[in-house]
Amino acid sequence: MVSERGLDVLRAIVQDYVETREPVGSKAIVERHSFGVSAATIRNDMALLEDEELIAAPHTSSGRVPTDKGYRVFVNHLAELRPLTTAQRNAITAFLDGPADLDDLLARTVRALTQLTGQVALVQYPSFERANVTHVELVHLGGTRIIVIVVTDTGRVSQRLATVPDEVDEADVAQLRARVSVLVTGQSVRQGTLRVEQALAKAVNPAGADGAYRELLRVVGEELDEFRQDRLVMAGAANLARTVSDFRGSIYPLLEAIEEQVTLLRLMTEMVADEHGLAASIGRENAPFGLAEASVVASDYEATVGQARVGVLGPTRMDYSSNLAAVRAVAHYLSRLLDEDERAR
Repeated sequence: MVSERGLDVLRAIVQDYVETREPVGSKAIVERHSFGVSAATIRNDMALLEDEELIAAPHTSSGRVPTDKGYRVFVNHLAELRPLTTAQRNAITAFLDGPADLDDLLARTVRALTQLTGQVALVQYPSFERANVTHVELVHLGGTRIIVIVVTDTGRVSQRLATVPDEVDEADVAQLRARVSVLVTGQSVRQGTLRVEQALAKAVNPAGADGAYRELLRVVGEELDEFRQDRLVMAGAANLARTVSDFRGSIYPLLEAIEEQVTLLRLMTEMVADEHGLAASIGRENAPFGLAEASVVASDYEATVGQARVGVLGPTRMDYSSNLAAVRAVAHYLSRLLDEDERAR
């Protein structure tokens, strides 16, 4: 059982180690922090922390550094998050103000977060499976080329070029628009996907108008299916190169996870949030995902179709207080923008 002063000593070791990258000794703690006790007393507290495997000595006769378990205890006992400065809050506003659409907003979100934290920034797309299709538009570019536009009631817009088997004219396009629209407009993304699959199974003739209809259905179905997929937007992978010394092994597993996305999506989804919507997964807790030398901190944000998460990925030696404060602030701002956009519609 760690005493209150022991927790304070652990907090001092974590903060000093994050700041200096150097193992922390009892003398340094006495000099930097106002404990009102001798270095010998602090050494006793450190010995108890070491017995609890919360700190460890990287070298003989050196100071101590936090273990993964120590970081976890530190995060669990954070009395408060370090508040963002006015400049940081202004930076969030500047980055996220006036996005063109959801894709632009989430791209801005990760750029803002990586600037604030110096870590790899991650944001989940909300799942649009329960969103409703409000509009399907076909724009004829001439010949066999048609732009397919699908819009949902959450503001998500998909635009894609389709090439049909035979040339069509404006009258053909108008008929095709009516056939596709009546199939999916007003349906949820999930139900629309099922209706498209059923219609494709019936439209077996590959020639003429049926061929164009089949191709347009295929494109609409793929776009609706894309709406249902979990996706991540990321920024700041280059920051890993600046912190490579914080990893005992290779950073390759992190780079692979960033490239593949599936691992990070699972990790982000499975992290357990506290009552404030904040979550942290630290070091060895990430071993099942192949990321035992990394930490992820995240915050829930609210979208019309449900919750998703925004967070940062980096070494276990990170400033958890500041990073949690940053992801919380960005998540709150993102939720507010999405709510304002929904009210405006």
